[in-house]
Amino acid sequence: MDFNVKKLASDAGVFFSRAMQFTEEKLGQAEKTELDAHFESLLARADCTKNWTEKILRQTEVLLQPNPSARVEEFLYEKLDRKVPSRVTNGELLAQYMTEAANDFGPGTPYGKTLIKVGETQRRLGAAERDFIHSASINFLTPLRNFLEGDWRTISKERRILQNRRLDLDACKARLKKAKAAEAKAAAEHELRLTQTEFDRQAEVTRLLLEGISSTHVNHLRCLHEFVESQTNYYAQCYQYMLDLQKQLGRFSGTFVGNAESTSPPPAATSPPAVAAATLPAVPTIPVVPTIVGVPNTVAESVLNPNEVKPPASGTRKARVLYDYEAADSTELALLADEMITVYSLPGMDPDWLIGERGNQKGKVPVTYLELLS
Repeated sequence: MDFNVKKLASDAGVFFSRAMQFTEEKLGQAEKTELDAHFESLLARADCTKNWTEKILRQTEVLLQPNPSARVEEFLYEKLDRKVPSRVTNGELLAQYMTEAANDFGPGTPYGKTLIKVGETQRRLGAAERDFIHSASINFLTPLRNFLEGDWRTISKERRILQNRRLDLDACKARLKKAKAAEAKAAAEHELRLTQTEFDRQAEVTRLLLEGISSTHVNHLRCLHEFVESQTNYYAQCYQYMLDLQKQLGRFSGTFVGNAESTSPPPAATSPPAVAAATLPAVPTIPVVPTIVGVPNTVAESVLNPNEVKPPASGTRKARVLYDYEAADSTELALLADEMITVYSLPGMDPDWLIGERGNQKGKVPVTYLELLS
């Protein structure tokens, strides 16, 4: 018991003397051993790395989980070393609502069918988001946290020890200056040598840890590349899902109920071929013939057979294919990325589609997969 009391009293005395010495240094009333410029540069670089790593970590967490309450809950589960419960993403929740609405409205109705299709795409988007969050957390957030909670804590601890060794060294220098008797000087010089050795040893340990920040940057650079790759894959998936959905909805555009006053074909569709060819602009804008449910559209149906389609006298254009496209049926033309094809539109044709020709092959192609050239 007495030993513990004495130790606490001794520690308190050391702490008080060091605090006084530190204050005197700030006021310029005590000598301070300065670190070399290279060491100071390493310290500044380490502090900069720590500060920016914290900011990037926090903002990435906000990006992956915008809900602050959910982030707090995840933090508590992590500190308690318990598994974070799985959450439904916003896309998956929207898909659930759309599916339930379709069942109420009638899954066989045009609106119900569309709700089901859009809902399925939202579910796939939600699943892709979940995979992206999981990948980013493991490959990017975890290494940043490990640095802050592991390496940086070690560096901070060794820096505090180095600060104490420096204060001890400066205190010994001060005592040596005040010593008058030869015996007191000899004792002070011996103590100074020991303290200088301890300071140099601690400075070397701290320096090696600070130089390790370079390897930390290399590791974080690799993690950053993996984060970008995960994000790229995620957005590419989302883009492809939406293209597929747009294609599906485009096929069923004829099921929308149009205006009964607009059911007759536009004048351009009934004009003689010579007149139509003379009046077509360089980039034709052909109005879409709306369709009444149950009433066939003879113009649109004729387009569905590519072999019977003849290109207009003018209005054809070259187009570069942006992405591979697999034909859904014999009326469509399969595409390969970067190939060049000839495209044109016809009266009554869905504006999201064009007729494409490659050699003696012909078929419908989606506009979103093309870059139209002048």
